[in-house]
Amino acid sequence: MDKQLLALLVCPVTHAPLQYNKEAQELVCKASGLAYPIRDGLPVMLESEARQLTAEEKLEKK
Repeated sequence: MDKQLLALLVCPVTHAPLQYNKEAQELVCKASGLAYPIRDGLPVMLESEARQLTAEEKLEKK
């Protein structure tokens, strides 16, 4: 994930910053509890495509 692009992207629900999860290929928003998928190198920033974070994921520090 391009660091400059990541710096510009925010959660469409909360407008909070996102964290890149390389292993899962997701952009994670702790504020909304959502993880947005990255498909073919492009982030899919739709709430309907995001998955809910588990309780453990919400508590993890990165």
